[in-house]
Amino acid sequence: MATMTKKKLITAIAQERQMHPNEVRNVIQSFLDKLTECLVDGYRLEFRDFGVFEVVQRKQKVGRNPKNAGIPIIIPQRPAVKFTPGKKMRKQIEDRLP
Repeated sequence: MATMTKKKLITAIAQERQMHPNEVRNVIQSFLDKLTECLVDGYRLEFRDFGVFEVVQRKQKVGRNPKNAGIPIIIPQRPAVKFTPGKKMRKQIEDRLP
């Protein structure tokens, strides 16, 4: 599977929209900064047909060190970002991928 980097995404959008890459870069970076800020502030971000970003609490669990499986390791409870794809995105992915 190929990787789409932020730089490649900026270039693709700039060419498609016939905009200067710096303009696109500023908009994308502002969007990402605001998205992060909203999650930190406790907001749930919902984008219709795309998906939902939210912060959830991961439960404490017991893990194992592969080099020494006999000794359990406690993995503490922690916050994590969860993304749930929207119906439209999920359908497009299901139709495209095997």
